[in-house]
Amino acid sequence: MNKQKNQKGKSKNQTKEIADLVIRYGLLVLVAVPNLWIFYYLFAPLTKYLTYFFLSLFFESASLVGDVITISGCFPIEIIGACVGGSAYYLLLILNLSTRGIDIIKRIKLIAVAFSSFFLLNLLRIFILSFLFISESPFFDITHSLFWYALSTIFVVGIWFAEVRLFKIKDIPFYSDLKFIFRNFRH
Repeated sequence: MNKQKNQKGKSKNQTKEIADLVIRYGLLVLVAVPNLWIFYYLFAPLTKYLTYFFLSLFFESASLVGDVITISGCFPIEIIGACVGGSAYYLLLILNLSTRGIDIIKRIKLIAVAFSSFFLLNLLRIFILSFLFISESPFFDITHSLFWYALSTIFVVGIWFAEVRLFKIKDIPFYSDLKFIFRNFRH
């Protein structure tokens, strides 16, 4: 009788974990299917208006028309989709949702910290590049390329590792889910 009760509890827990797995990966697919539009919808205006706000603190002649911030009438800074970094937000979401063993409240906190951290780092990146562009620095092109190819990835990885440490995450993205699947469904 006790063995049967234990088996029922195990089956119920397994069903709950499978539902969690399906929901997490289902959300990842739902967010990706319409081309990550949600990230651009949320973060493009925030990025554009906060960049404009901070630049206008340093340059009285800053103006914003559409997606272009113009400084002194001759330095146009266009905030395009790549500047927003929608794919970086998605990668942070992938790392978060592909990690099992995190309760919903902790997961929401993780996502909020990850997105906020990347948003602030991204604003700082755009701000630094804007100053290099406006000052006509010979380092603008190389710095822009360096940020584009390397630093954005380092930002994402660094944020994830900081969260793993800060939130004491023990499971590994994807691997822990695969381990769970193979452990429970091999015949």
